Amino acid sequence: MEASPQADKIMEFTLRHVPFDGWTVNALKRGAIDAGVDPDEAVRLLGDNPLDMIEYYSLMLDRQMKEAVSALDLDSMKIREKIATCVMARLKIMAPYREAAQKAAVILSMPLNAPLASRLMFQTVDTIWYLAGDTATDFNYYTKRALLSGVYSSTLLYWFRDMSNEFTNTKGFLDRRIENVMTIPKIKAQVKSGFDTVRKFFIRD
Repeated sequence: MEASPQADKIMEFTLRHVPFDGWTVNALKRGAIDAGVDPDEAVRLLGDNPLDMIEYYSLMLDRQMKEAVSALDLDSMKIREKIATCVMARLKIMAPYREAAQKAAVILSMPLNAPLASRLMFQTVDTIWYLAGDTATDFNYYTKRALLSGVYSSTLLYWFRDMSNEFTNTKGFLDRRIENVMTIPKIKAQVKSGFDTVRKFFIRD
């Protein structure tokens, strides 16, 4: 499904109807009318399947997140700050239509939709790591994305219930989750170092 300004506009208006109509073709057509686009054209661009619409929505969020942080000086931040900034930027974009995002999450949580959910999650966390300057190509590439998937998904669930001003509670939760994850490589390094020390003591070349 190809991204376009017109499709983005239709999706933005569709999000206003999702809380009432769900992720349905009816919501899409209503959004198209609001956007001044023929409903049939909207279906052609975004499909009539809820999963197609949700996929476009998620990829649009990734693109908008990249645009939102492009004006920031990410290079001056630590890795954990870059990641937190990107995640919070994505949540801020979602905030005006949080109920629509929640309905999308419910649909993606269904077992039959697991392949799409996994693919979209990977796309999001891969984009975040790219923005954070990650250049890993070895096993760490997948490890980092798996860890961030856990951080992002748990933060998203927390955010759905967060009523704090400017989502400060979510930011605190996210920072704690990132801090926990950042200790894992350190622990692995310590274990490896300890193993290497023992190995050198017992095994003489």
